[in-house]
Amino acid sequence: MAGLIVVGVDGTDTSLRAAAYAVGLARRQDARLVGVYVRPFASSMVSIADTYGSAVASEAEAQNEVESQFRDTVVRERPRLGVDFELVVRHGDPFAELCRVACERAADAVIVGRSEQTLHRFAGSVAQRLTRCGRWPVTVVP
Repeated sequence: MAGLIVVGVDGTDTSLRAAAYAVGLARRQDARLVGVYVRPFASSMVSIADTYGSAVASEAEAQNEVESQFRDTVVRERPRLGVDFELVVRHGDPFAELCRVACERAADAVIVGRSEQTLHRFAGSVAQRLTRCGRWPVTVVP
């Protein structure tokens, strides 16, 4: 194997495009691929207006569904894709967890999708923070 590529996945269209790009790159470079799905802590989803916790339960269910779909896809598509692919699920801040996995696995590159949130133009997206970090080559897929 030539190396290891880490790709951030979160269920958005841009992260799915990033995953597809990462699969192709890993295949061409005979590299391993580690997909990282980061779930936020439940406390970051709590709202004062949500007295019964229905929004938190709904968000947790959506995260469970995304994680389940990723796991099913990895199992189903691994033989066809011809790439050694692993899904890692973490809890916390996406930037911190992507960095942690990339360091732990000695990644050669990190691939993420472009943020779809307007606020990130001002506050900085995960992709911008990874690029500024400067530890790995970072590819941002539109």
